[in-house]
Amino acid sequence: MKGFRAWPVLGFLAVIAVASACSDTGDSAGSGETLSTERAAADFNGDGSVRIAVVTEGARDDGAYYQALVERVEEISAAAGYEDPLIVDQVAPADARSELNNVVAQGADIIAIGSSNLADGNEDLFLEHEEIFWYCNCGSGYQDTPGLLRSTDSGAELGISAGYATGLLLDARDADLAVFLGCCDLNFEVESFLAFRLGLQMVDQSFDAIYVPTGNFPFDFNNTAGATEAYNAAVAEGVAAVYPFLGGAHEPITRLANEDGLVVLTAGSSRGCEREDVEYDIEVMFDAGDYLAPIFDEIIGGTAEEGGARRFTVGVDPEVGADLCDGTSEQDQALADLNARIGTGQFDEEISRILAEAYGF
Repeated sequence: MKGFRAWPVLGFLAVIAVASACSDTGDSAGSGETLSTERAAADFNGDGSVRIAVVTEGARDDGAYYQALVERVEEISAAAGYEDPLIVDQVAPADARSELNNVVAQGADIIAIGSSNLADGNEDLFLEHEEIFWYCNCGSGYQDTPGLLRSTDSGAELGISAGYATGLLLDARDADLAVFLGCCDLNFEVESFLAFRLGLQMVDQSFDAIYVPTGNFPFDFNNTAGATEAYNAAVAEGVAAVYPFLGGAHEPITRLANEDGLVVLTAGSSRGCEREDVEYDIEVMFDAGDYLAPIFDEIIGGTAEEGGARRFTVGVDPEVGADLCDGTSEQDQALADLNARIGTGQFDEEISRILAEAYGF
């Protein structure tokens, strides 16, 4: 299994390293000024301290997307000497407005919203509280919004990469069927599933995947009982790989897949390969925590602009794409080559067809 990759957790860590080196040479005053300058740049509300807030729909310990975001904010805050972050999880969309107002009242300088579902309908807050830097990992379906910086990626690009990686491992096992466990046929799930199937068939045309819903409409990605039932039904059909495209139900399904010896993929986390309590074969990286590294560098550096988007592209940005945890050199190279082809736009026509089917345009 691959060891931990040292993702660039902000320029803040570099600043701290410089500060330590300067201290050894007696230049502690200069390093202190540098750290003070960094903190001042992040003190958007001007209250003399820096606090980052995270507001998510899923659980902070879901073992996947939401946990990645929370943990990275905690790391960033500790490394830079900020106040302890405000973490508000398991927020229902109907409660999003009140929870966002609560973290504003508690002195947040930067508010990271975990999904478009919590941003929808609250866009006026971004301008009402313009002293705060608002950020959302809202995905490609969310429009540019005044007062908000959003990150975006392509579910189709990620799906192709994930499917191809899965196909490589199915081929090695002389197997041909995978299951994509989602919530309830939402448009972005359809996009990811169709791309996942395409990626599988790029390895072998006979390979296939089935989609099985696990929750109630809409946005029920945390239904462990439903996910377990769906998983068991898929295993009965002979699947050899499972992509649990889920939130709170992700980790329980991963444990079942481990018990059954199936190929299993992360859904967002870039730290799956280093886990010791569960085992992953493939990381499908769209890690909200990793996105914060370049984004926060740009926020603090003054180059990030609210109202636009920071796009992450498979084959271009190391933060996104599938990666094999214990692949052979041949498998690793084949996947790297495929990701590079995605990055150069070689599959743009196929992706356009997938988007048309998923979103009806």
